[in-house]
Amino acid sequence: RLRMRRLAVLPLLFSLSLSAFDDGTARNFMMPLSAAAYSDSPQQCLDKKLNGAKLSKQVTLDCDKFSDKCSGFTFVYDSKKVVGLSFRGTTNPAQLVAEAQESAFQAKVDFVDGGQVSKYWNDGFMKLWNGGLGSDLQSLLSKHKDYTLWVTGHSLGGALASLAAAHIAANNIHPGSKITLYTMGQPRTGDQQYANVHDNLVSTEFRITHERDIVPHVPPEFMKYVHHKFEVFYENDMKPGQPYTVCSAQEDKQCSDKYDFDTSVNDHTHYYGVEVADFGKNGCK
Repeated sequence: RLRMRRLAVLPLLFSLSLSAFDDGTARNFMMPLSAAAYSDSPQQCLDKKLNGAKLSKQVTLDCDKFSDKCSGFTFVYDSKKVVGLSFRGTTNPAQLVAEAQESAFQAKVDFVDGGQVSKYWNDGFMKLWNGGLGSDLQSLLSKHKDYTLWVTGHSLGGALASLAAAHIAANNIHPGSKITLYTMGQPRTGDQQYANVHDNLVSTEFRITHERDIVPHVPPEFMKYVHHKFEVFYENDMKPGQPYTVCSAQEDKQCSDKYDFDTSVNDHTHYYGVEVADFGKNGCK
């Protein structure tokens, strides 16, 4: 575990992470990208926050019996030599109920690349991937083999981003060493085997958690769900300059796992000083 403040230099690299967590990358790029996925016009956020980044393809599909949507988009950011993939989070209470039902009351399903994961998140990811998102991403990466791949998402989008990063690395679509995964408010996505597989596949992986955010605590550990590494924990309002802690264990009581009770929905919806979904829907203004 390391305590870090603004402009501090990380004194060492974790054994499995090729680069240190960067608050500026999370705040200025990954959060707006996660927010943009809530919009049906993500280019507006790209224009506002990632000058020169271009939307390639957005795929939005029904992902449960309530006709709730799962969505993701691809983009290219030439000035940073980045190809990117961002996933939309939970959009309404009915979708949250559907996620909870399939995670709590249905057995986990085998993830194609190892371990077992929530059926809801597995089905959502596979629908999007096979619905055109995967083929578009592969086309982009074939044209930009030297680019880094950014993968991100908030809430449900964090779980989908986790699955995507592992799937891309496991199938040699892009090297795991050139994948950067930053998620926000990510729920536990799979079992211990999945967590281990993920950690072995993706070199730069950070789960960002805002203080008492309730979602990283679900599904509960007693249901044999385990987070993968590494957690970045902000025990504050996440304004610029606020400190954060990086925890290297999959489940670590020095980070958000300390809060078994007294959790917060408000901390889940707000990251880096904005209400993530509304920020994205409003074009990141």
